Formats: sequence, structure tokens, C-alpha cells
Amino acid sequence: MQFDDDADLDTSEVRDVRNSRIPGGRATVGGGIIGLIALVLGVLFGVGPDQLGLSSGGEEPVASASSAAQVNQSCKKGSDANARQDCRIVAVVNSVQDYWRSEYPRRGGTYGSAATVMFSRQVGTACGSATSAVGPFYCPGDRQVYLDLGFFDELRTKFGSSGGPFAQAYVVAHEYGHHIQNLMGTLSRAQDGRTGANSNAVRVELQADCYAGVWARHATTTPDEKTGRLLLTRLTDEDIRDGLDAAAAVGDDRIQERFQGRVTPESWTHGSAAQRQQWFYEGYRTGDMARCNTFR
Repeated sequence: MQFDDDADLDTSEVRDVRNSRIPGGRATVGGGIIGLIALVLGVLFGVGPDQLGLSSGGEEPVASASSAAQVNQSCKKGSDANARQDCRIVAVVNSVQDYWRSEYPRRGGTYGSAATVMFSRQVGTACGSATSAVGPFYCPGDRQVYLDLGFFDELRTKFGSSGGPFAQAYVVAHEYGHHIQNLMGTLSRAQDGRTGANSNAVRVELQADCYAGVWARHATTTPDEKTGRLLLTRLTDEDIRDGLDAAAAVGDDRIQERFQGRVTPESWTHGSAAQRQQWFYEGYRTGDMARCNTFR
């Protein structure tokens, strides 16, 4: 995965509130065993923490001057994205949104941008407050993606993913898939309270995987809308394998087997490892969001 060293990064699409505080906020999902339960239940890597009743309040994160400046000061060019993880996330966010800004109107919609919020430990959102234990998530209430970069280490060490830069890109692109669903009105289908292999909750997550694959197919041919320059210049077969491996690592069956020692399909909320790989690859193979109808 390679970015153009001389391409400009747009840090306005990322809010860096790492090491900031939440005034009066208290997250109801903690670390340790509570965080483990959250992972087994499937809060990990999806939509806002309110969906499974794990929210409290709606405080906005307040960044200190020093924390808010990290990305703004350090992430200027594609060369920074090739060298630093946080700058890579900025570049991926730029690339994903450049694609959807051009593609979504072609489908008859109006694309509204969504910021990514980098946080550490806990954060307040319009969906409630949450800790890092819930993993990356999208909050439809404020149309923002929330991400603690420490999750990428856990993706390898706790969930057995091979890791790699594109595994991280897949996670980000999946969350922006939820943003597309929110704009389309399909995201609410996951909120009927049902779980299981054929539930709407699973179908929503698999569709977000498919949308991530669609972006990946077009990532190296999508120019920056401001400069007309390609930001992401190279994706290899190994990168795609890393994405597929990450998709499998966060499958409900893999997580349940790893953390509770048994697989219970009736409680699935995100889909099996095979399903997640299948739908990511369907998006990547076809490059067509119309082929991402997981509700058939």
C-alpha cells in the first residue's frame, strides 16, 4: 500500500482528540472482563455504542491544544502517510471520501462528509460515551467515525489478524460504509433488536464490508477532488489478502470461539469470518455498490 509522497493530505477530515478529557462523562463499557463481554456480544467494529445499550450521556470530546495539533502539524504529505500510522489514517479517510464524493452522486444521492475522530481510552459522542473496548465505530447521531489507534495492535494480538497497513484501511473503509448506509437510510435496519446469522444487524455489517471492497477496487484510480492528483498509488495482492484476513479475524464465529470457547450463531451481529471475507471480496471484485445488496 503506497501513497504518493508529494500528494497533499487534508487533515480537516480528521479530529485528533487523543489524550483529551470528557467533562462529566463516564463510559459504561470498561476494560478487562467488561470489555471482553462487549467484544463477544459484537459491539466491536460496527455502529455506535448505543445499539446494545452501552452508552451514557452524549458529551462531545474536548481536545486540548496539544492533542488537537498532532495530526494537523505532522500529517502534510503522502510521505507522512507512508511513514506514520496516524497520517496513514488521514490519507485513507481522504481517499475513501474522495471516492464516495464522486460515486454517491452518480447513484442519485448527495454525499455529506463524515469526520474521523481519533481518540484514546474513552470518548463522548452523540451516541453516548464509549471506551476503546468497543472498537472502532460509526455514530449516526453526529455522522462521525470513532477510532482508537490502539485497536490495530489488538487486531493482531487479540484477534489473530496478520495486520498490515491495508488491514487498517479496511477497518476505516468499513466504517465509512456505515456512513453510506446512514445516508441511504438502510443503517436503521440494524436497530430492530434482533441477532443471528440472518439478522438485519449482520446484513448491515456485511454490506459495509462490501462497500469497503468497492472503495478498494477504485482506490488507486480515484483522484483528489481538489488537486486532481492520485493519493493512493499502489495496492498489491498482499494488501488485499491482509484486508481479507482482517475481515475474517473479526467474524463473529472467530471472536466467539476465541473468547467464549463456543460458537453461537443465534447471537451473531456481524457475520461469520467466511461471510465477511465473501462480501468484502464481492465489493472488491465487482467495484459496484449495487452488488452489495445483502438484504436479498
